[in-house]
Amino acid sequence: KVPLKQTGGKFLLLVFRGSMGFAALLAYFYLIAHIPLGEAVTYNKTSPIFVAIFAYLFLNEKLSKGAIVAVLIGFLGILFIAQPVDGTFDKYDILGIFSGIGAALAYTSIRELRKYYDTRAIVMSFMGIGTLAPMILMGITPYITVSSEFDWMFAEFIMPEGIQWGYVVAVGIFATISQLLMTKAYELTKAGIVGTISYSNIVFGLIIGLMLGDALPNIWTSIGIVLVISSGLLVAMAKEKG
Repeated sequence: KVPLKQTGGKFLLLVFRGSMGFAALLAYFYLIAHIPLGEAVTYNKTSPIFVAIFAYLFLNEKLSKGAIVAVLIGFLGILFIAQPVDGTFDKYDILGIFSGIGAALAYTSIRELRKYYDTRAIVMSFMGIGTLAPMILMGITPYITVSSEFDWMFAEFIMPEGIQWGYVVAVGIFATISQLLMTKAYELTKAGIVGTISYSNIVFGLIIGLMLGDALPNIWTSIGIVLVISSGLLVAMAKEKG
């Protein structure tokens, strides 16, 4: 057994990382249940765009001209997907953007936390908050009045029945396998290559969504998805060159 190696001293940042990761994942799962799967996955994959911005703002990392162009393309893609009416985004678009921003904040904080905490401690912060927070939220929900804007965060627990237990177990199994394979991929090749290939999950999300009854995305949404993918690839390429 290898003991945890850490100097500590950034406990609030550790809690922040776990909280942002949990909130982003909660918003993402809510989106999967309420909007076409391809769009939900695309929103979640905007995180590299925001990571580039946050790393520049908070970690003093350089933002190359290529990365700036990539970020602008990504924002344009988000606008095409959201298609705001009179400059107003609906709840699902806001949650989609938040899922990308929240994940990006979590990823960016990891870069700083690595200086102070063992990787296992960082992972445990996410697991701990991800376990405790849902229990608290579900526990207080029956006793409060929640507006529709916050129903993604507060929901009464409903016990799964029959085949639903199979779905829950399947989600856990496939998510675990996915993380193991992703981790192994990062061990075997360059991060830029893995990041590039990971954008294929948008395509798979679109295909599976159509199989489950989602409508085909309109031309503007399709353009937005292409722009977000292009932005992510350009960000990855800029990192490799840097």
